[in-house]
Amino acid sequence: MRVIDLSHTIEPGMTCYPGTPGPVFQSLSSIEEEGFAEQLLTISSHIGTHVDLPSHILKEAPSLDAFGIERFTGKGLAIDVRGTPNRIISIETLHPALALIRECEFLLLCTGWSQYWSSSDYYEGYPVLSSEAALWLTGFDLKGVGVDTMSVDASDELTFPVHKILLQKSTVIIENLSKLQLLLHRPFTFCGFPLKLAKAEASPLRAVALVDALDEY
Repeated sequence: MRVIDLSHTIEPGMTCYPGTPGPVFQSLSSIEEEGFAEQLLTISSHIGTHVDLPSHILKEAPSLDAFGIERFTGKGLAIDVRGTPNRIISIETLHPALALIRECEFLLLCTGWSQYWSSSDYYEGYPVLSSEAALWLTGFDLKGVGVDTMSVDASDELTFPVHKILLQKSTVIIENLSKLQLLLHRPFTFCGFPLKLAKAEASPLRAVALVDALDEY
């Protein structure tokens, strides 16, 4: 078995959603002075590659506590949506993969946008699901939908319709994934385990894909 890392590195100066403070790493002790090293990490719950839970957008909705660890792993499917017309991922875009979507638990949308990570181009103009496509996806038994972009909603969308549609059905959202092109046309198991945080509306996670060691890439 091979493990493909789908996560971005959390580090000072990294790409963050506009308005989200960047991470701060502060030394608490050093090997030279105390005999051991320790850091204080100050990070947003939405930093880097992370998962959104229903309480992120919806009042009185379930937080991370309500989701067992098994909800964050399952059969994955990556769909190539690079070059989507008008950068809108519609039902028509997804429909050719209908049979495969029916069999998967995590649908990952490969837009190719992670190539712009760490550049100003990453923040806007990225492909997004249409509201109709998001609603269509809630008709399947999906645990989660993941994207290699900053958000499932457009950067200028202030009402977050796609978030609301998916999270109302407790379909978790994984944002800021990377290397999804390595998963196209191949079977894999997706794992994206959040930190075990009380009452969290989101959490950074280490997202990986487990693939057959004989399946070269």
